[in-house]
Amino acid sequence: MTWLLILILVPLAGSLVLAFLKGNDRAAVLAALGFSILEFLLVIPFWASYSPSGARLQQTSSFDWIPSFGVHIAFGTDGISLIMIAVIALLVPIVVGGLGTLDKLPPGRSAGGFLSLILLQEALTIGVFAATDVFLFYVLFEIMLIPMYFLIGGYGGANRQYAAVKFFLYSFLGGLIMLASAIGAYSLASDKLGKGTFDWATLVTVVRDAPLHTQIWLFLGFFLAFAIKAPLVPFHTWLPDAAGEAPIGVAVLLVGVLDKVGTFGFLRYCLPMFPDASRTLAPLVLVLSVIGVLYGSILAAGQRDMKRFIAYVSIAHFGFISLGIFAFNEQAMVGSATYMLNHSIATGMLIVVIGLVVARGGSTRISDYGGMAKVTPLLAGLFLLAGLSTLSLPGTNSFVSEFLVLIGAFVDQPVYTILATVGMVLAAAYVLWLYQRVMQGPVRGDALVGVGGGPGTAMAPELGAKKAIRDLTGREIAIVAPLVVLVLFLGFYPKPVLDTVTPTVQQTLSAVQGGK
Repeated sequence: MTWLLILILVPLAGSLVLAFLKGNDRAAVLAALGFSILEFLLVIPFWASYSPSGARLQQTSSFDWIPSFGVHIAFGTDGISLIMIAVIALLVPIVVGGLGTLDKLPPGRSAGGFLSLILLQEALTIGVFAATDVFLFYVLFEIMLIPMYFLIGGYGGANRQYAAVKFFLYSFLGGLIMLASAIGAYSLASDKLGKGTFDWATLVTVVRDAPLHTQIWLFLGFFLAFAIKAPLVPFHTWLPDAAGEAPIGVAVLLVGVLDKVGTFGFLRYCLPMFPDASRTLAPLVLVLSVIGVLYGSILAAGQRDMKRFIAYVSIAHFGFISLGIFAFNEQAMVGSATYMLNHSIATGMLIVVIGLVVARGGSTRISDYGGMAKVTPLLAGLFLLAGLSTLSLPGTNSFVSEFLVLIGAFVDQPVYTILATVGMVLAAAYVLWLYQRVMQGPVRGDALVGVGGGPGTAMAPELGAKKAIRDLTGREIAIVAPLVVLVLFLGFYPKPVLDTVTPTVQQTLSAVQGGK
């Protein structure tokens, strides 16, 4: 049994255990925390066992599933999937530890049911990043929608059912179109090899030699599924609704990890399998990327809801990521690959901090807050740090990724890159504006002005405010501390991540440049 199978089975086993602990919330939280921390600890030697100078796919395993159709349960990891597996293993314990602080369960809902779905989501998402059989990838791509559907629809806000259905239908439809392209690739392999296969490595060698028009049609099937998941404009409309209605912990996984399946798919499937189509259609993707950067930035600045604000910020960031991928420049592509990790960390931290704000004020509306820094200075400092990481300030983790994307993309795509840099200016504006409205000035807003009180709380003095607001507790500091450490550590020393992803990027770029 390989590391990857263990990493999939541990949270899956935890999910099954928690399904039987619906009557005891405390036991469910402790069990989920135990399984999620164990998963994170297992990822550490898993990362250590990975050799950047080794084969493209490592820790591989394969078992017959449907032999008559050449389908296998096959897993393997490269540098890019490795960092995404690591980040979900990091975020899940934070989500579990935040239950009761970041999220309050609806009446009649148990912690066991909620956390069982969280661990199931973790297992399926790791499986998606690790799958090396295209049919298995499609199956997991679709199945992983189910726990997220129930997490949003069963535990979210007032419009949770609408948001959950919209999320599910968009991604499910994209998956079906991808399946059609996967069957087309299978047919090409059958014609050339005498038997069909869904093995990723084999399909890369077969499909890349197909005529350009065939590649384009097959590329579009995969691309559409990944563009919806990423999400790229104009396939993005599900994300603001889903992120806005999802519980805070679920939003951390949705915006921090699940949407990376889209950009991961570009790198793992679209580029190596369809190199000629990728180069031919790159200008279209670059246009959509720049539109996404500008559109997401402008819409973020106009948001009234903090969770929807994060969704539009992410749309802008995914524009940068796809710009770096389809610029076909090594520096830019390395920047995009590391941006996937750094966006997960920075945005995950921002969502958690906003969750801590909402836990105190009971509202996600920006206008309901003001002057919180006067009564929660530590929370305000973490809010600012998360915001600065989101806008890629030098010294934070996101800076290196965004810098590599821009400096690399400018070499081959200067016009698109110059247009995208406008998004950097807008990012500074919308992040600092959000911080100013929520944290600076006199204490104000319906979320802070009211009646309250209790031991260990600080009283808001201005404008007759009477609601008691507590600064961060020890438990809350422990929840956000790992993200703070990574924001600062990777901001000053990104070498471990760069060394991990660079060989995989070089192999991907070589596959694209080696097309006909």
